[in-house]
Amino acid sequence: MLPVGGVKEKVLAAHSIGIKTIILPKWNQKDLEDIPKKVQKDIKFYFVESMLDVLKIAIEK
Repeated sequence: MLPVGGVKEKVLAAHSIGIKTIILPKWNQKDLEDIPKKVQKDIKFYFVESMLDVLKIAIEK
């Protein structure tokens, strides 16, 4: 799974409309340092390595 760009902007936009769960590639975990702590506390982040990981998270919810 490849990293995505613009994580900060995407997360802030998601937070502004009330999204509480975000799944990102494991490569993007370092991008959390750019996101305000308040936003980090409001959102549950999952970092995945494969599409199978995404499916497991989606099915559990």
